[in-house]
Amino acid sequence: MSRRRKHEEHEEHADESWLIPYADLMTLLLALFIVLFSMSSVDAKRFDEMSRAFNMALDGGIGVLDGFKTLEEHPSSKSEDEKSKEQTQQQAQTVQSKKQQNDELEKLRKKEQEDLEKLKKQLDQYIKSAGLTTQLDTKLNQSRLLITISDNALYSSGSAAVKPDARKLGQSIAKMLNKYPGYEIIVAGHTDDQPISNSEFRNNWELSNQRALNFMEVLLNSAKLDPALISSTGYGEYRPLDTNDTVAGRAKNRRVEVSLMRKYADDTATTNNVAVAAK
Repeated sequence: MSRRRKHEEHEEHADESWLIPYADLMTLLLALFIVLFSMSSVDAKRFDEMSRAFNMALDGGIGVLDGFKTLEEHPSSKSEDEKSKEQTQQQAQTVQSKKQQNDELEKLRKKEQEDLEKLKKQLDQYIKSAGLTTQLDTKLNQSRLLITISDNALYSSGSAAVKPDARKLGQSIAKMLNKYPGYEIIVAGHTDDQPISNSEFRNNWELSNQRALNFMEVLLNSAKLDPALISSTGYGEYRPLDTNDTVAGRAKNRRVEVSLMRKYADDTATTNNVAVAAK
């Protein structure tokens, strides 16, 4: 009788084995809610820390958080502070790069200025020693080194043939120019407004063109100047330096100009010079 009662009481005892999978399920649900909450947060650092903590708590392996990327890995997930910081850094790099370029350009301009001043000094010394101060002149401005030669130092009246003595002048100039290679050289011819009256030239334009071309050839044949960097042109009477109403003015207008153009000219200064010259 006693044994029967004990057996019955044992059969009435509730089976609690379901609590184990239930507890696992609740743990997984809790982890899932934590994941969803973490994904809505912009704190990527806390998300990573929480991911590592839960993966360790669940005995390693492929955790429920391993399949997700942190907010830092997604370009659009950067905070406004981070974006502002990156933009500031990019702007600083751009400013620094532009400053370096300007500094380098300024160094080149300084070196060019020193070279052109040195060349001008050599030309002035040659002009003085040769007694040509009334026939040659040099000027250095923001765009070029200009050598102005009076027409009677190079040609006979109404002619474009370079005088034999003038060839020596051209040779001396060419040798000095050859010491400073890489510059564009422009030879320009100018006349006064008196009509030309011979069978060789129809007008002053043709005369000025031929004079410039002939003197350019003297320069090329006198030194190893780069033919790709030298050219000639003629302006006739259309760019006078002085009035054509006087003998002295007309003599000043009849000239050949040899321009050594700057490679690193200041664009602003050059534009201002052109505007002043146009006036």
